[in-house]
Amino acid sequence: MTKSQSHRKAIIVLGPTASGKSDLAVDIAHYIQQHSKKFGVFGAAIISADSRQVYRGFTIGAGKITKQEMRGIPHYGLDIVSPLRRYTVAQYQAYTNRILKKLWSQNILPIMCGGTGLYIDSVLYNYSFPKVKPNHALREKLEKLSTEKLFLLLQKKSHSRAQTIDKYNRRRLIRALEILEDQKHIAPLTKNPVFEALILGIHPPQDTLYKRIHIRLIKRLRAGMVAEVKNLHASGISYTRLESFGLEYRYVAQFLQHKISKQEMITRLEHEIQQYTKRQITWFKRNKSVVWTEKPNIKLITKNLEKFLLA
Repeated sequence: MTKSQSHRKAIIVLGPTASGKSDLAVDIAHYIQQHSKKFGVFGAAIISADSRQVYRGFTIGAGKITKQEMRGIPHYGLDIVSPLRRYTVAQYQAYTNRILKKLWSQNILPIMCGGTGLYIDSVLYNYSFPKVKPNHALREKLEKLSTEKLFLLLQKKSHSRAQTIDKYNRRRLIRALEILEDQKHIAPLTKNPVFEALILGIHPPQDTLYKRIHIRLIKRLRAGMVAEVKNLHASGISYTRLESFGLEYRYVAQFLQHKISKQEMITRLEHEIQQYTKRQITWFKRNKSVVWTEKPNIKLITKNLEKFLLA
């Protein structure tokens, strides 16, 4: 490893939704700042790895960290694109690579934090994203299948891809199947990380996580999540588009269209979030390099931080 490569270090904080990743990432950043001389850096900054937090206006429903919660730590990857535009994993990869290069050049330690496993892996393992042309014959065939059957077909062809997709989004399901059919689907260019990374994972006991999900959902509803979706629709975003973002935006949009009752919205949403966390954990558990902890407590990982940063 060359001298320049030895400075290409980053910390990754991952885990299921509602596990406390954002708070832990900020705690880590402050810990690094407090010991910056010891670690030979000028501080730390956080890069969000969340597929919905990239969109402007997606705040309460996406669980976007507030300025107060940032506690002075610079954050990237938030509010970078209009929800009217499609934002791909490849675009996120290119954006994050630019930020990493910038931070490393300033001797600032990057901390990637989020629950979108494909976003994290695309950067860490330098995924390739070949351009696959539309297959109109295949699309016509797939359009005849129900959304449920499309998801089952994708599961059969690529279990890992099925874990990272919104199973209710027909457009994305058909596109994923189209890419797989082309036999040039996304793949890592290397089996090893392209930079040194300490990967910290939070995996609370299921009952603890489900309790956090319930409390957080009620808190978001009280904070104005329904009004947020209503305002997004009023700004020109169709309900169909809002539903395509899944989870909170799907069910609140359905409630606002009077497709489901408020109680049904809460019940179905809570269940879907629970199921989503299972898929997240399955994805993250594939990586045997993750250092797991049940609690987002920095005291439990300081030894790991010291070992990694002083190596």
